[in-house]
Amino acid sequence: MNVLVIGSGGREHAIVWKLSQSKNIKDIYCIPGNGGIEDLAVCHDIKLNNFEELISFSRGKKIDLVVVGPENPLADGIVDAFTKAGIPIFGPTKKAAQIESSKIFAKELMKKYGVPTADFKTFFNFEEAKKYLNNINPPYVIKADGLCAGKGAYVVRNNNTGIETLRQLMIELIHKDAGKKVVIEEFLSGIEASYLSFTDGFTTLPMIPSQDHKPLFDDDRGPNTGGMGAYAPIPFIDNSMARFIDKEIMDKTIHALKEEGALYKGVLYAGLMLIDKKPYVIEFNARFGDPETQPVLFKMESDILPFLIACIEGNLKNIKEIKWKEGVSVCVVIASRGYPDKPEKGYIIKGLEDLKDRKDVMVFHAGTRKESGKYYTSGGRVLGVTVMGDNYRDAIKKAYDAVSCIEFEGMHYRKDIGAKALKVIYG
Repeated sequence: MNVLVIGSGGREHAIVWKLSQSKNIKDIYCIPGNGGIEDLAVCHDIKLNNFEELISFSRGKKIDLVVVGPENPLADGIVDAFTKAGIPIFGPTKKAAQIESSKIFAKELMKKYGVPTADFKTFFNFEEAKKYLNNINPPYVIKADGLCAGKGAYVVRNNNTGIETLRQLMIELIHKDAGKKVVIEEFLSGIEASYLSFTDGFTTLPMIPSQDHKPLFDDDRGPNTGGMGAYAPIPFIDNSMARFIDKEIMDKTIHALKEEGALYKGVLYAGLMLIDKKPYVIEFNARFGDPETQPVLFKMESDILPFLIACIEGNLKNIKEIKWKEGVSVCVVIASRGYPDKPEKGYIIKGLEDLKDRKDVMVFHAGTRKESGKYYTSGGRVLGVTVMGDNYRDAIKKAYDAVSCIEFEGMHYRKDIGAKALKVIYG
């Protein structure tokens, strides 16, 4: 069969890489792709909001399956458009994707159906939100309602900063219309975890839990980013907690969406905060995470294709389990100087050839382009250096040894990916 992957980041490279291992796939296409994806798939440059052209391309290439990576096309209704055109597509409908595209929708849904989450209030008016802040004590979290590429949540530790954050979101519209409405919620302090499950709208099948690292600098300092690294599995979720998450969060949420007339198919991603061994939902995403997908899929032994098809066809209950490789997978993101605000671009990337033939290392490309056989930086997050190791220490050492082989002007990366796991295990 022929498969089309939508997107251009490290997540999409990981999806393309995993699909390329399936014996049942003939040709893989990616729109728009990146420099690394070009090595595995045929890339084409079509705007992701041009559904008519995307559908025409898919028909011309006799595409049997479309896999959507990023959130924006899902929020815009790409699944609805392809389904109407009769082309199988993996991902939730526009209505179901509101679980990510509207923080207010997600929080109200969780409140109505009893999914554990932080207390919150929603605001559509700056003055009312400001008045509320003057009557509560920090810390608290302010979130833009809409999509902000992972940069729309602000932990506020004094009210002057809170009011200024509201002004930037609701008046200055630093995230455009995404910040016109906001959620102000209770600040939860604990251990963050990412929990991804396949779902056909009736059944959920969990992947291994992982942990993202959002802030730009070590020790979780600096501004939030799309994610500076991740590892899987994590030592914070045991079998008992996983069963609770499956039943009280993942299953309950897809049931809630079904009750609201939005059958959810695809990957449901719960961003969790673990407090005293109890999980709370910080946010939902309507797709594979980035960079969590890189270590999760690198560790997956099973062919991914049957899971994608089962979700679309509603047959997920017939698949018993996902097989995983032994060991730990770690992904370290290398970013450009100036990321996340104004990343520098256009620098040649050196050292990739030194890692090319290693089975325990895969460098997933995100912001790269390929020209005359050479790779150049073309975005904020450039590469996701992903490894498999026997244990946490081994995997972390391998990851940073691999990172040390790579060089480009102004490269930046966190040096503590996986350190939280080491602290839990070794003290």
